[in-house]
Amino acid sequence: MAEPQRRKGAVEPMRAHVLIVEARFYDAIADELLSGATGHLEIAGASFEVVTVPGALELPAAIAILVEGAAARGTPFDAAVALGCVIRGETTHYEIVSEQSARGLMDLSVAMRLPLGNGVLTVENEGQALARARVAEMDKGGGAAEAALSLLRLKRRAEA
Repeated sequence: MAEPQRRKGAVEPMRAHVLIVEARFYDAIADELLSGATGHLEIAGASFEVVTVPGALELPAAIAILVEGAAARGTPFDAAVALGCVIRGETTHYEIVSEQSARGLMDLSVAMRLPLGNGVLTVENEGQALARARVAEMDKGGGAAEAALSLLRLKRRAEA
């Protein structure tokens, strides 16, 4: 049996349990981001769980709650991937959501020493979002999963 094709930039197989939290505000975009992230994790040999939240602002809190809960149960996550999309509109809501979700994810990652891939798209329109999300194009979901695994490798090397 032939070995599966590796995606561009794919990582060597590794043992990892990854939390994916997706903000499912735009279904078609979310589907593509999730497909990219899960596809990359499967190729990398990582297990994962997917949880959905309403929007990008809920991502940091959900990740913190779920990571702490899993650790308390003795089933910790090794890394996390945040997925979502914020499209500019007619008000300042775009700036608030994009800046605060990014800040929250960064603060969370640093405070918890959590390898985290940020796959939250911040774009001007749906066309830009789909081009970035599609696995066949820019595959930003896969890129976020790759970033999380890369940071996990770095963390394991630092702890060895």
